[in-house]
Amino acid sequence: FQAEDGIRDRSPSRGLGDVYKRQLLDEPSLGLAPLIIEDLFERFITLNKETGLTMLVVEQNANLALDMADYGYVIESGEISLHGSADQLKNDPAVQEAYLGA
Repeated sequence: FQAEDGIRDRSPSRGLGDVYKRQLLDEPSLGLAPLIIEDLFERFITLNKETGLTMLVVEQNANLALDMADYGYVIESGEISLHGSADQLKNDPAVQEAYLGA
């Protein structure tokens, strides 16, 4: 991101948060290296906290998605099978077994 004074600003809240109130992210980790994924999701979290930007994230990596989420939905065969706070879903034995590798 380019700041007005010409200094490069690496803050993800600059730009997106000023324009959008909601953002849809479809499989943002797909095909990326683990270190890039970690950095990207840290930026999403910062963006949300600094700007209040609401993000709908579709992500097969349930651990990653629930670590950044406030609320989540489990969709199976096109139907919502479970939903709740991220903490509720992370602690649900069925979710742990099916999606979190527990």
